[in-house]
Amino acid sequence: MGQLPLKLRQKGWLEKLAGYFTGESMDYRQMIALFLPILIDQAFIVGLNLVNTAMISSSGMAAVSAVNMVDSLNIFLINVFVAVATGGTVVVAQYKGSGNNEMVGKAAAGSVTSVALLSLAIGLLFAGFHNPILNVLFGSADPEVLGHARTYLIGSCVSYAGIGIVQAVCGALRGIGKTRASLMLSLITNVTYVLLNVVFITMLHKGVYGMTLAVNIARYAGAVCSLIYLFKFETTLRLKLGNLLHFPISMLKKIMFIGLPFAAEQMFFNGGKILTQTFIVSLGTNAIAVNAISSSLAGFFQIPASALSLTIVTIVGQCIGSGNVGDARKFIKSILWLGSSLLLVTAVILMPFFHPLVGLFSPPQEIVGEIFKIVLICNLFSIVLWPVSFITPSALRAAGDSKFTSITSMLSMWLFRVVLGYLLGIELGYGILGVWLAMNCEWGVRGLIFLWRYRGTKWYAHKLI
Repeated sequence: MGQLPLKLRQKGWLEKLAGYFTGESMDYRQMIALFLPILIDQAFIVGLNLVNTAMISSSGMAAVSAVNMVDSLNIFLINVFVAVATGGTVVVAQYKGSGNNEMVGKAAAGSVTSVALLSLAIGLLFAGFHNPILNVLFGSADPEVLGHARTYLIGSCVSYAGIGIVQAVCGALRGIGKTRASLMLSLITNVTYVLLNVVFITMLHKGVYGMTLAVNIARYAGAVCSLIYLFKFETTLRLKLGNLLHFPISMLKKIMFIGLPFAAEQMFFNGGKILTQTFIVSLGTNAIAVNAISSSLAGFFQIPASALSLTIVTIVGQCIGSGNVGDARKFIKSILWLGSSLLLVTAVILMPFFHPLVGLFSPPQEIVGEIFKIVLICNLFSIVLWPVSFITPSALRAAGDSKFTSITSMLSMWLFRVVLGYLLGIELGYGILGVWLAMNCEWGVRGLIFLWRYRGTKWYAHKLI
């Protein structure tokens, strides 16, 4: 027999590949429909943050350093209520998988209400105590950097309730598979933020103060649009304003079963990152700038994998909700391989454009070499370690295995990244490179533990709904 025609051979290869992402719960077409909007969303969020950092660099390295320092605290605080929103996403996805549409709506309402209240409380608390917080964490920074940091922290805290509502609504929509709607609401918030930064920073030269104005207007505009969409256009959930003012305690317990351990994990995990940031502050303003620019570029390279870590919550949540553990196992394995493949492709495509990318930040020439070294090493480690360290816990959490994933992440952060970061970066004199090497090592330790958990049976033994 002769060889098959090229088109038939290609079709067979594509069908085999699609088979890894097709099961009884959903097929590869549904996964692509979930993944693409989240990918676009992550690309815009990271890309626009890249542009925002580049814009604020026009106000000097002190402004870049201040924004980076406060953003480490912002990530710490915002991830606490985003963790509760993730609990809502998991519960919504599992009810959606079980076919119980009435409980889907109640879970969405409970998530929005709890996240809104929590984000408001956190914002008020940290705005009120901004001075002692900055002095404890970053007191060794230059006075100019501290002044900018004070302005940016207060402005960020005021905006928390707005971003909390946006995150909760988008999380609920992702849980039912409405990732396009989630994408549009996220784009409204983030594109508005960038456009306002162009006005306030580039045109009016308001610097860090202009950035705080932009973030508040954009986040509250996004919150208003999110609530309007939820009440007026989302027919699946059928929510009204009264649903947000009253929700059963039993539903809150389900959301918090996932949300609270994840929130605790985020507090300890990002608390470790803040402590690591204090090591970097002691190395000087240039070191802070190196860390800020390297973090922005690393996040840019990790966009596709980050999108997968969000997508897998809906996929595994719906599989577990329908009682199909086999599909959940299969999809986790396939998505881990896909994550590594995407990281490899992204690195190969983007590394040749390193100098144009880093040029967006207008860094002093003496730190460009160190930024390149950090980004290159981070990309090499990411291909192997990032998916198992970040995508796997998202999958386990979607099955209800929140306590184990949270405890593992907290312990690995403090025992490896913080301690090893201090030893390599400060005691042994490797500086910012040592801190990043410690982070990559921590990914490996955490990833191995999560893979061991995935190979067992306890991760899907929880009865959430």
